[in-house]
Amino acid sequence: MDGSEVMVKFEPFNEIVVMERDFFSTPDDIARFASIIAGGKTAGLYWAEGVVFLYFPIPATTETVAKELIGNKRVYWAFVGYSFMPKYQPIIETREKMIVPVVDMSSNTLIKKVASWLKELK
Repeated sequence: MDGSEVMVKFEPFNEIVVMERDFFSTPDDIARFASIIAGGKTAGLYWAEGVVFLYFPIPATTETVAKELIGNKRVYWAFVGYSFMPKYQPIIETREKMIVPVVDMSSNTLIKKVASWLKELK
């Protein structure tokens, strides 16, 4: 098989299973949380559909999780933290002067679906 026979396919996830979620009352609160859990390193947040959030995927290192990922296109997120931020802004600066970057992911269908789902919860 030479390089001309390579096929590229897009197969999005069928399902995201969120194990735990937490709503933060302000974008500052989730930015503060992101900074703290990152241990002072730069941490980033995602934004789409008026929701700013972060998530922690469960790595596909176990056989069970790998089978779910490959066989069922199902991914597991251990935790999602979120807050409402109607208008996108590229950084959140907390009153403690923590600066947290925010990535606009509104072009990503999967992230938009997650954001819409989170919006409906609260």
